[in-house]
Amino acid sequence: MFIHIGNGNVIRANQIVTIIDASIISSSRITEEMMAGNSDKVVGNKEQSKSAVITDEKIYYSTLSVSTLKKRASITSTISNVEDYSDDLELE
Repeated sequence: MFIHIGNGNVIRANQIVTIIDASIISSSRITEEMMAGNSDKVVGNKEQSKSAVITDEKIYYSTLSVSTLKKRASITSTISNVEDYSDDLELE
């Protein structure tokens, strides 16, 4: 399944390692160093972001909040766990 994470970015749900609040990035020296050390892998504008979505390959700054992204991820999870009963339906 795919998740739209804002700013025109759509990624596979299984690629997400973590989603963190953007305010935490600036409050933690370790997190800031990690982001600065991977500047070639960063996508998006830090100043306008509300969250950061970290995958194995890239770090995406998103204008969507952590709670919005969490809801989208859980909807994706729910949809992927739904069984397909379309073969059981009799169409006339």
